[in-house]
Amino acid sequence: MPTPFDVPASILIERLARYLKDNVDVIEPPEWAAYVKTGVHAERGPQNPDWWYTRCASLLRKIYILGPIGVERLRAKYGGRKSKGTRPKHAAKGSSAIIRKALQQLEKAGLVQTIKGKGRVITPEGRRLLDSLSADIKRELEKVIPALSKY
Repeated sequence: MPTPFDVPASILIERLARYLKDNVDVIEPPEWAAYVKTGVHAERGPQNPDWWYTRCASLLRKIYILGPIGVERLRAKYGGRKSKGTRPKHAAKGSSAIIRKALQQLEKAGLVQTIKGKGRVITPEGRRLLDSLSADIKRELEKVIPALSKY
């Protein structure tokens, strides 16, 4: 059975974001989501109006692959390079409020759960969702590229 390790991340995240938007009522962008940046390293906020669903889908995939994982490690994953003008650039972490709120919504949806002292892990329902989407994507890719069927 194909897993998120076996399919391109961009296709999986796009398909998962669409699924979360259409089928999971708990996941909705907060009121402040239209006005925020994704971290101190960003100059402007996201241009995509559905960026919240994309971030939730990306978080779900990261938790599947790296879990158990906490907010601080996820902040580092979603960080970037902070421009300091003429001085050298430095690493900056991403917004913890965005990550925390998205994780809380994923927990309410039953896709993620918290393990005390370790961080978030994916639930069996979340694993089933990601595995089924991965299987669909792999089947579609095999039609386009038949050589993938041996993997």
